[in-house]
Amino acid sequence: MSFASLGLAPALLRALDEQGYSSPTPIQAAAIPPALEGHDLLAGAQTGTGKTAAFALPLLQRLYVDHAAPAAPKRPRALVLTPTRELAAQIHANVRDYGKHVRVRATTIFGGVGMQPQVDALRRGVEILIATPGRLIDHIGQRSVDLSHVEVLVLDEADRMLDMGFLPALKRILGHLPRQNRITWLFSATFATEIKALASQFMREPIEIQIAKPNSVAATVTHRVHPVDGARKRDLLLHLLEGDASQTLVFGRTKHGADKLAKMLDKAGLRAAAIHGNKSQNQRTRALADFKSGKINVLVATDIAARGLDIDQLPRVINHDLPMVAEDYVHRIGRTGRAGAQGLAISLVCHEEEGLLRDIRRLLKQDIEIAPVAGFEPAQPLRTDDGARARPQQKPQQKPQQHKPRQNAAPPRHGHAGKTAAPAKSASRKRRRRGGGQRSTQPA
Repeated sequence: MSFASLGLAPALLRALDEQGYSSPTPIQAAAIPPALEGHDLLAGAQTGTGKTAAFALPLLQRLYVDHAAPAAPKRPRALVLTPTRELAAQIHANVRDYGKHVRVRATTIFGGVGMQPQVDALRRGVEILIATPGRLIDHIGQRSVDLSHVEVLVLDEADRMLDMGFLPALKRILGHLPRQNRITWLFSATFATEIKALASQFMREPIEIQIAKPNSVAATVTHRVHPVDGARKRDLLLHLLEGDASQTLVFGRTKHGADKLAKMLDKAGLRAAAIHGNKSQNQRTRALADFKSGKINVLVATDIAARGLDIDQLPRVINHDLPMVAEDYVHRIGRTGRAGAQGLAISLVCHEEEGLLRDIRRLLKQDIEIAPVAGFEPAQPLRTDDGARARPQQKPQQKPQQHKPRQNAAPPRHGHAGKTAAPAKSASRKRRRRGGGQRSTQPA
């Protein structure tokens, strides 16, 4: 199949050819035809499979070829909402590349930078507005943008956009959009049932497209877990990075933890930088540019970088901390193994994170190799499945207590509290066995 067979205009085909794209990916082949026909879409595919082009190409065709019209001040004809600044910038770059022969008039709006340049761009007139919710609401409040003429609404990474953190802002923005004659496209790597139910409230008979099973990951990514005690995670991370100079994206759980990791690695002689929500936009842009250019080898990030970072041939992602939400693991490791390339996803997992690892296994519906690193073996090994192998190891510890005679002739093996101590200890062990791994709530 070729892009020409999808019904795209010659100007768009020419730009794709210049970018080196000869044939569409499965999500592009499935989404572009119904999008060109004006249908609402609920489209899911693995990250790194070309979702941006799947909505950007039909959007350009509609605005610049099929229904071309002069841009009006403050009145964009299309709105693309994204959860992060980096993703907004990436989409804007892609739109420029795909639309280089149709004179694209697009701009981005996000926080961390001054508003006045954005106000000036809107006043001059743009047809495609790519925005994050918070800054867009600021512009709505200042009346520097009018969304009443939006013909197409695109929600990229729709699961995050509809998540609790973005839902109030999203509903407020939807109130400023036209209710009739508006096309809505939702694209994401993951779609929960409640997300679909919520989306149905503002979509018209959407066509659902699911290229791969929900929450699946690219087959080109190799998953590996290195068990380690929590106190030795940083040492193991340094050991892995010093032994392999490959470009690496490291994920931490907190902003403070990401900064500490980056400083530790930099002090050890590794070229590293951190990127997270507390960094200014200029700092984030510079760190990402340095990482892409090879000026730094290690980029330490929070989940802000789990979406929107498109890095060619990134060989490795390391989870210094597992994400608290299993679905975020899919997005994190989606930064490697993109466009058919091989990738490696390593997770450093301590005993307190067993529950999080179990959630990830269940989400992926596959086991993950557990490979201890010599010299970093944890004091308490990780379970290799959902606990079935752990229980037999604990049973022998309880046999002496189960057959204890009810007398005070001999003190219990554990403690000095008389005959009541053993039952109390036994009950606590039972609770631990039933609970399994517990989620860690402590920051890195």
